Amino acid sequence: MGEVELDIPGERLWIRSDIICYGDEANNDLSQRIAREISGLWNAGKFSVRVGGISYLVQFEIQGFYRPGTGPDEIHGNLNPRLNFFRIEQFVRGDISFVDELGSNTGYFKLDNLQNGSGTAAHEYGHSLGLPHPGIMDYRGQGQPGIMHPRGTWVDPPFQWDPSALPGQPGGTLNPAKRKVLQSDMDNLNLDKLVYSSEGKGVIGEFTNLFHDRQ
Repeated sequence: MGEVELDIPGERLWIRSDIICYGDEANNDLSQRIAREISGLWNAGKFSVRVGGISYLVQFEIQGFYRPGTGPDEIHGNLNPRLNFFRIEQFVRGDISFVDELGSNTGYFKLDNLQNGSGTAAHEYGHSLGLPHPGIMDYRGQGQPGIMHPRGTWVDPPFQWDPSALPGQPGGTLNPAKRKVLQSDMDNLNLDKLVYSSEGKGVIGEFTNLFHDRQ
């Protein structure tokens, strides 16, 4: 979820999100690294969209914060569209990080998923903006996989864990660190369909505001 602002003179469309991390495995360094990963991947392509007949360069301003005292009352009462709350733990049911629903501002990160530049935080951030998985688990022959392709997707050899592995065999699926944000991901945000105020501000995503206990 994020706050959107049209900078008409500068021809930029800003999406601003704060990632609030809590839980036993959260810390300040990890919170900052999550924010850098999201910012780096979502800003890397210098993508543009058209809103109201004007072409805007889309720019993401992402900040990460460690708040160990985060509790249910703070999250349930949140009215700031910039704030996204993620619990971080070693164990997650289903063994995978998640957001509570598409376009959600809350979720749960599995610590191991966040290691080695996996792109998991950037992937889940895409879900928080409303993007689903593409629904195509065999992406061979299509080249660069986008940020929203899930683990287990069949891809061309350069994008596998092991380029020499057979598709679907150990090492023969998508290495999540090989994902990138594509223009198609930006187009699918439907930023031209958001409702903007007279000051050029809007909101992408929804308030789920769910607090997660440790699983």
